[in-house]
Amino acid sequence: MFTGIVEAVGQIASVASTGKDLRLTISSDTLSLTDVSPGDSIAINGVCLTVINLLKTGFDVDVSSETLVCTTLDTLAAGSFVNLEKALLPTTRLGGHLVSGHVDGVATVVASCVDGRSQRIDFEVTAELARYLAAKGSVCVDGVSLTINAVNSAVFSVNIIPHTQEQTIINAYRLGTRVNIEVDIIARYLERLLGITENQTAIDIDVLKSSGFIQTN
Repeated sequence: MFTGIVEAVGQIASVASTGKDLRLTISSDTLSLTDVSPGDSIAINGVCLTVINLLKTGFDVDVSSETLVCTTLDTLAAGSFVNLEKALLPTTRLGGHLVSGHVDGVATVVASCVDGRSQRIDFEVTAELARYLAAKGSVCVDGVSLTINAVNSAVFSVNIIPHTQEQTIINAYRLGTRVNIEVDIIARYLERLLGITENQTAIDIDVLKSSGFIQTN
């Protein structure tokens, strides 16, 4: 699990093809790896990946063909910059929101403008993902926890404050940039729960009433 608070920006040192998969070598002078071991998880642009090897100022990860299909990691090349966050600890402050690192899909930047000291950016997602988005709800964009300003059909907007612009790769976004999106995990569980109770396929309504999940007068 992660919080969506980016700890450092890293750079792709090399990309090696291993059949249908890729091995990425990522370097960072600012991400401390003293508490990281092979087998630990690090989110790279919001994608939870396993550290394979530790290097002096970086690490290696393997990216499966399934992950390449579902995310933007297939577009990375040597020199690309990426957002990095180590998996949270029980003592970690939850400054963003609960993020699993399991990307739901890809969004595209469709508009961007200056809004005070912030940058307002509009992203377009698929209709399938749009139903999980709500104004003032949370969304994870390339591993960055953000609050949604508004949702208009399949387009949602966020404001990027100067600090976030400086500490992440979002400042490099342009029209047409594709980004990884993870919707709020609570929305997914809520959809599942509501779907089951409405169809009465797995949970009997009487059971829910007797257990207190459904209140009756």
